[in-house]
Order: sequence, then C-alpha cells, then structure tokens
Amino acid sequence: MTDDGRAAALGAIANEVRACTRCRLHAGRANAVPGEGSPETEVVFVGEGPGANEDQQGRPFVGAAGGLLTELLAAIGWRRHDVFITNVVKCRPPGNRDPEPDEIAACAPYLRRQLEILDPALVVTLGRFSLQTFMPGARIGSAHGTVRPVDPATGAADALALALYHPAAAFRQTALKETLFEDMANVPEALLRSRETRAAGRTAIIASPAHGPTMPDTISDPSTSVERIGDLEPVAVAVADDPDQLRLF
Repeated sequence: MTDDGRAAALGAIANEVRACTRCRLHAGRANAVPGEGSPETEVVFVGEGPGANEDQQGRPFVGAAGGLLTELLAAIGWRRHDVFITNVVKCRPPGNRDPEPDEIAACAPYLRRQLEILDPALVVTLGRFSLQTFMPGARIGSAHGTVRPVDPATGAADALALALYHPAAAFRQTALKETLFEDMANVPEALLRSRETRAAGRTAIIASPAHGPTMPDTISDPSTSVERIGDLEPVAVAVADDPDQLRLF
C-alpha cells in the first residue's frame, strides 16, 4: 500500500470511529479520538483511552500526559509526527474510569485495522490496558521496559511490543517519571531489533526501511538497556506501592 493509500484508509477508519455507537461510551463523548500521526511510521504508541482534554479536542495525548509523551519522544530525538498515536478505546470513559471489557472489545476492530494498515515494526504500549492487549497476562510493574513478540491477531504482524507505564502514572507517582525516560531509551534499540527479526522472517531483505522515524545516532550507545531488549524476556523491577492499581488516564 502506498503512503497516500495508508493515509486514506486511516482517514476512513477515523470517520467510522467518529460516527461509532458500538458501546455505551459514545453517549457521553464530546468527540471520539481515532488517533493521529504519520501513515509512514514503523512505530505505533497505544494508550488506554482519552481523557478530558482529548475528549474536547478529538486528539490523543494533548493534556499533561501528552506533554510528557512529547518530552519522552524528544529524549530519543523523535517528534509526535514521526509516530502514530492511538488508544485501546477511542471514547472517554466517564470520570476517567477504567474501560470495561466490552468497551475494549467494541473498539478492538478499529485498533486492529489501524495496525494492519500501518504494519508497524514496533508497538509501544502505554499503561496496563494497552499492555494487556499486546502482552496478555503481563503486569506493568514487571513488564515495563521489556519487549515481547506481538500476537498477529492484534493486527500487528511480525511486530514487537515494548511496554511502558502510562505517562499519567508519573503525575501520581513522581518516581515513575525517571522510569519512563529509562524505558523510553529502549525504543530505538527495540525498533532496530524488530527490523532485524522482520527481515529474517520475511523473504525480502530490507536494506533500508521504507518508512519510519530516522534512527537516532545514540542507538548504538552501550548505555541503552540492550540486555533487556535482547532476550525478549521480562525483567522484574521493584517499584513503590502497586502501580498496577493506578488509574492511568
């Protein structure tokens, strides 16, 4: 599919999302939030659900958590328009409550189709509900900063997923902000690894990626946590309290 074709297909899904009445969340929304970003990217960030600011503007991650996400991207030399940003549910749960399983299920076809169109090499999960979509059974306290293969049923074939806390968690537990930056530093290496595994698993040898963010010069920096990326196994990290119980958006 061409870049223009991907953009048109994503636009069609966005229009469907804005008109969607599949679950109860549509009744209380000001705007649905389909997602936004580059149709050429190799990296998709998937959050949990829109908050108040996102509901008002119809765009993902435009509040305080969005500002921190922009900082996290800048820390690895990327910008928002280098990636695609979306959520597990496209409408705001009332009172910022957790999304219900049937609400997640109602939105799942939209997310799956977005991923099928984008065909990302890397999915970055933000928060525990996104984590459960791509790493079923994992807990954010132990899975953050780690990489696992993505189930092709999600729509992201031959992709890897890297787990991060939701940026909003850093406003509830300030110590998690440093953790977020540390885990975000793994993103370029995870993308490189996914490119390599996709090239090995597909018949075509990819000498130069056709689309996606330019890899920062720091990718080969030995300070990057390559060990955690390389073995594709979760590494437990002790954190204060129980972040799994945080309401992260």
